[in-house]
Amino acid sequence: MRITFKNATTRSSPSAPILVIGRASFFAGEDAAILTTALGAEAAKAVRALAQRTSPGLLGNMASTLLLGKEPPREVAVGILADAVAEHNAPSRAEAVRKVVAAWAGAAARGGEILILLADEAHLLAAANAVGRALPRFSRKNLRRKEVREAAIAVQFLTEDGVLRPVPNQTLAIVEHARQAAELVDMPPSELDPETMAKAARQVLSKIKGVKVNVIAGADLLKLRFGGIHAVGRAAKAAPRLLVASLKAQGKKKHPLHIALVGKGVTYDTGGLHLKARGMMEGMKADMGGAAAMLGAFAVLARARLPVKLSLVLCLVENAIGPSAYKPDDILTMHSGKTVEINNTDAEGRLILADGLSHAALDLGADILIDAATLTGAQLIATGNLHAAIISNDRAVQQALLDAGTFTGDLTWPLPFVPEFYKSEFASPVADMRNSVKNRANAQTSCAATFIHWHIEETKARWAHIDLAGPAFVSDRGTGYGVALVVDAVNRLVQSESV
Repeated sequence: MRITFKNATTRSSPSAPILVIGRASFFAGEDAAILTTALGAEAAKAVRALAQRTSPGLLGNMASTLLLGKEPPREVAVGILADAVAEHNAPSRAEAVRKVVAAWAGAAARGGEILILLADEAHLLAAANAVGRALPRFSRKNLRRKEVREAAIAVQFLTEDGVLRPVPNQTLAIVEHARQAAELVDMPPSELDPETMAKAARQVLSKIKGVKVNVIAGADLLKLRFGGIHAVGRAAKAAPRLLVASLKAQGKKKHPLHIALVGKGVTYDTGGLHLKARGMMEGMKADMGGAAAMLGAFAVLARARLPVKLSLVLCLVENAIGPSAYKPDDILTMHSGKTVEINNTDAEGRLILADGLSHAALDLGADILIDAATLTGAQLIATGNLHAAIISNDRAVQQALLDAGTFTGDLTWPLPFVPEFYKSEFASPVADMRNSVKNRANAQTSCAATFIHWHIEETKARWAHIDLAGPAFVSDRGTGYGVALVVDAVNRLVQSESV
């Protein structure tokens, strides 16, 4: 399904299905001029009548009707958003917008128009991203497949006083790359493995001027000391690989700030020799959600031509089983030089991330590292389905991600970073550390973050970890979570650093 955004004031088509989304208090007002101008008198009257009979509930609600007496009848719908917003929700009500749009579009092929009335023009990015999230691209359903592919949704944003808000180019890019990230997450493992994901990334990056890409695969990983990435992925049919992309800073600053985005890309996670049980392996195609998000964020930021150097590091593996699979009791030598005794082959994401972060800090010399990963099921217990967990060694980087989460609707929440509390969980008698905790009740998400930071702790890198295990894959669909979040956070950091 295609999405287009209207950047000119136009009245809706008299025959196209229309969804109008706004706060309950707007529809309760007396002034109907905005709706009449945008929809025509008859549709505006129907929308107001629907709104007055519909409660917004806790998370938005949708109602629709048919305008008869026309050929053909026109479907008119209203999405009601609650006026009250909890302190830790996004003021844009992004999740409610997503829910309403998804309910309206349904599973069948549908074209039409959406008019979103913004309580604040600053909500536009979050609302646009929510629309994209509600209309996923990936499908292998045969039923009406051509119609779904050809259907188009036209979206227009007005403030509640009737002012048209054009959609900025960067917002368009964020929506596009977030939908692309969601599409990658939704692809089955038979179609997406480390090799095909690297090819997909190359295809995206090849369209951006100045971006250089290098891929290290198979045995070459060991030659360059990527012991974690190699071990986790070596039993799979498609060899493990590390994709590194870079873009020079714009401007003439002699030592520009260097920001590296690192993504966990486990294209399928069986759990390795600690094989996941039935019911736990399903959905593990989404274990590359961090890499998909970072690919999208890097693509958007690279086009912005920022005065910072940008790097992208994607750690791409399939955690498979076979004669060459890494085993419990193996000891791996990581890129950092530290050794890890394996006590859980299903704690593989931290092994590949540790190598990726170490490369970004030690080899690339990045000043700020941001990694994204579907790292722990414990994240869902700690912060839920819709808030990613943020763990950081730097207050400014952490705050940028928290503020970006509120602004974009890719919600975030901080968890403790206290290595002195958590390192003992990984104690090993024969190596520098084990890869899984002794006590699973002791802040597992913070522990996992501590493990990956351990491999860069001797550098001066400022670092933040985004555990997006929950929000990257909701209700069995990829969401594209993280693209908008990281783009906005990096923009904030660039502005605050005055580079």
